[in-house]
Amino acid sequence: MSEITVVWQDRMQVGEGPLWEPREQALYWVDIDGFAVHRLAAATGRHDAWPMTAEPSALARHADGGVVVATRAGFVHLDPTSGTVTPIAPAPFDQSKARFNDGKVDPAGRFWVGTIYEPRDQPAAEMYVLEKGQVRLAWAGGMTNSNGLGFSPDGTTMYHADTTSHTVRAFDFDAATGSASKLRTLVEFSQDKANNYGGRPDGAAVDSEGNYWVAMFEGGRIVKLAPDGTQLDEIALPVRCPTMVAFGGPDLRTLYVTSAGKRPQAELERYPLSGTVLALRVPVAGLEQPAYVG
Repeated sequence: MSEITVVWQDRMQVGEGPLWEPREQALYWVDIDGFAVHRLAAATGRHDAWPMTAEPSALARHADGGVVVATRAGFVHLDPTSGTVTPIAPAPFDQSKARFNDGKVDPAGRFWVGTIYEPRDQPAAEMYVLEKGQVRLAWAGGMTNSNGLGFSPDGTTMYHADTTSHTVRAFDFDAATGSASKLRTLVEFSQDKANNYGGRPDGAAVDSEGNYWVAMFEGGRIVKLAPDGTQLDEIALPVRCPTMVAFGGPDLRTLYVTSAGKRPQAELERYPLSGTVLALRVPVAGLEQPAYVG
């Protein structure tokens, strides 16, 4: 693996949702608690940011240009040229207890976004799908903090993580109907913080060989898993709380990593790069993310 570099050094409170936009050759990401969407042009280093009125969490390319932003209040379209934010669909849940969290677009152009159930006293998070401007509930419960969405290169497997239970799962996926079935557990990471704790699974990305790369929050590392859940590799990071990874660059071999900066002072002193956006070169290319079709 190559050297890890800092591509954006301003500390995000909760940097999340990195998304490579090949049409612009730019990286988008959000600062959830900072209520903002960010963009960095890879070639020039130009940075832009747009404030949001509700916490943004997940991003998707829009087939007609711009990006779709999942916020606590619902889905909106951001036109980065004008800065215009246009509502698409409101959030169909109690915003005092939940907000949208991690999301990915499937091969047919649907935007899947799960929620985080903020009381965290029961596995009451939900999975929603934005399809042609309408929101439907895909499933409810069985998770508390929905994360780690991704699709296999052939589109027949959907990956998902529940951060709270430290579990990565897989479903059989039917792109034609948008249905996920045959849930199975790929891996359960240790919850024993006194001994062999290596963090809990957060955001993820799938590479062109079908492997699943997941950021391990509080573990200071990225784990690479085979489609059957076998651990193939891990990458140590100079931040304790990476939040998500995304493949980008002209050849999709640059791995971008967002991280959380809203952390205890002792942790920030030990990991001064917390909250920055990191990048490293990897030997295998990722997948170009499909665009949402509105």
